[in-house]
Amino acid sequence: MAGLRSGIVEVPRALAELSERLAARIAGLDDALAQLRAERAADSADDEHDPEGVTLSSEWSRVAGLRSDAEGEQASVDAALARVAAGTYGTCVDCGERIPPARLAARPTASRCVACAEQRGF
Repeated sequence: MAGLRSGIVEVPRALAELSERLAARIAGLDDALAQLRAERAADSADDEHDPEGVTLSSEWSRVAGLRSDAEGEQASVDAALARVAAGTYGTCVDCGERIPPARLAARPTASRCVACAEQRGF
């Protein structure tokens, strides 16, 4: 238990660092979307039939998908930080059992033990 407790002390810092990286990634993707929006507004050419390269629509979809994924990751980090603050980090939200330290090391945002995650299809 002492090992888990000492590991949990480091968790908020690691999650905060991950949150900062995600915020930077989201900001970069926002910049990319703004650039695509500007290109679409400035360019009246029909890029849908351009045999060279990716269309603006395809690139928009790709970047928007990456941003959505990053937002989902950020929500998971925020939820993990809330569990740390509440003193429930490392406890399965479904069964109340301790989440194994190896799982938390691999997935610091995990809110469920392996058995409960498998039951839910995660």
